Order: sequence, then structure tokens, then C-alpha cells
Amino acid sequence: MTSPLLEAIALACERDWRMLFEQLQLRLTAGEMLQVSGPNGSGKTSLLRLLAGLMQPTAGEIRLNGQPLNGQRAELARNLVWIGHAAGIKGLLSAEENLAWLCALHRPAERTAIWQALGAVGLRGFEDVPCHTLSAGQQRRVALARLYLEGPPLWILDEPFTALDKQAVAQLEAHLARHCQQGGLVVLTTHHTLSVKPAGYRELDLGLRVA
Repeated sequence: MTSPLLEAIALACERDWRMLFEQLQLRLTAGEMLQVSGPNGSGKTSLLRLLAGLMQPTAGEIRLNGQPLNGQRAELARNLVWIGHAAGIKGLLSAEENLAWLCALHRPAERTAIWQALGAVGLRGFEDVPCHTLSAGQQRRVALARLYLEGPPLWILDEPFTALDKQAVAQLEAHLARHCQQGGLVVLTTHHTLSVKPAGYRELDLGLRVA
């Protein structure tokens, strides 16, 4: 059996004195895509934040490469791209500056690579433009450009298709599937129905796991 890159063991999450889920078991290996679904309030974003090390579980444990996540913060940072529901970029910085800043935290990127990534998401010519002047869709593309930079195998994405047009949605779907086919791992939430799914696609419906 292939060793999991990311694993959740008897995971539980309580928010505002309400148990969202408990005894959740996950084994996520290279090449897989896990779509987390469920109604609002079922714990989708909370689960993603737990897997990304941004929250502590109420009970249970998360492991990265077989070892407890709590002791591997630096390793997780090197292996993870986290993009939340908000774009998470700084409005006063340009698109290039935002990517350079985000990459410098863990994996510095050359300017040429950053410009190529921005070009890949349709932002050629916008590299030096302050992000507060960009549309919501363009700001989302700046955040998603991180997925076009060489680096982390684990992508955890909360509603990545928000504010994207039809063409951008199709491009991102294909890119996520390609990442999995090349040995990456994608965990995402989305209200969008995926048209392109890698062979390792599966779905976790938290609405069926009422705690």
C-alpha cells in the first residue's frame, strides 16, 4: 500500500460549541484529488484549515509523511500551497511583489518564474500594477499564479474558482488535474461541478457525517 502524504486519524472539530465532525479518517496519497463537499456549516473550510496546520483539532491527529504534523511546521511550509476563500494578497503591492513576498516565506522564486506564472493566468502586462486596482477575478488570478511556480506538491484550496470566468475555470481545472497526474496532491472545496477529474479523484461529503 502506498504511504500517505497526508493523513487524518480520528479527527474531530468543534466550533462555537458545536461538533462539526468527529472520528474522521483520511489517507491522502500522491496523485489524488479530494473534493470536500457538504452544506454550509458542515466544516469544509475548518477541515482544510486543519489539514493546512492553521487550526488545532478538537481530537485526533494529522500526520505528514507518517509523522505528527505539529512537529513538522517547517516541512509542511515547504510542501504546501494554501489558498483560502479570500485572495490573501496585499492591495498596495503589485502582482509581482505579492508573489515574491509569498514565495520568500518558504520557497524564493526568480523574477522570470514569477512573470511566467502571471502570464500563465492571463496577467501578462499586469506584473507591476498595484493589486488594489485589479478586479476581483484578477486578484484571484494573482493568488492562483502560485500554482504555476515550481515547488510544493500539496495544494489545499478553499473555493479556488471564485470570481473566475469560464475560460479561467477550464484552465484551472486542467492544471489541477495535471498536477495530480504528475504526482501532486490536491484537496479542495468548491461549489463548482468539476468537468476535469484526475484518475485519483474522490469526494468527501461532510454532510453525510453528522456528528
